[in-house]
Amino acid sequence: QVQLVESGGGLVQAGGSLRLSCAASGRTLSTVTIGWFRQAPGKEREFVAANSWSGGNPNYADSVKGRFTISRSNADNTVYLQMNSLKPEDTAVYYCAARGGSRLRVGATEYEYWGQGTQVTVSS
Repeated sequence: QVQLVESGGGLVQAGGSLRLSCAASGRTLSTVTIGWFRQAPGKEREFVAANSWSGGNPNYADSVKGRFTISRSNADNTVYLQMNSLKPEDTAVYYCAARGGSRLRVGATEYEYWGQGTQVTVSS
C-alpha cells in the first residue's frame, strides 16, 4: 500500500553533510508516521528520527539530536533527513519506514513499510 524509496547516501568526510530523501507513493494521509532507522555492520538496527506525515514535533535519538533534522517537502510526498556534522559513527545503511497512526514510535517492529536502504559512509 505504501512504497518507500530512499536516496541521497554516499561517501563524505567527517564534519560534512548529507541529505537523505524518502519518496513515498500510495496512500500517505495525515495519520501516517515516517521514521528513519540505521543499521551498521554487525550491529542492531537503531532508531534515528520520526515525525508525522502532516508535520509536528519530531522525535530524535539522543545520538543525533542537534545534528540531524527531519522535514517534509512542499510536494507532501517526500521526507528528508538532513545530516550535519557527520561522524564516522554515523556510518550505516539508512532506512525510512512508515506506519499508520500519528503517534511517534521508536521501535522498528512498529513500522509496517520499509524502503530498500541507502548507504552512508563517513570517513575520518
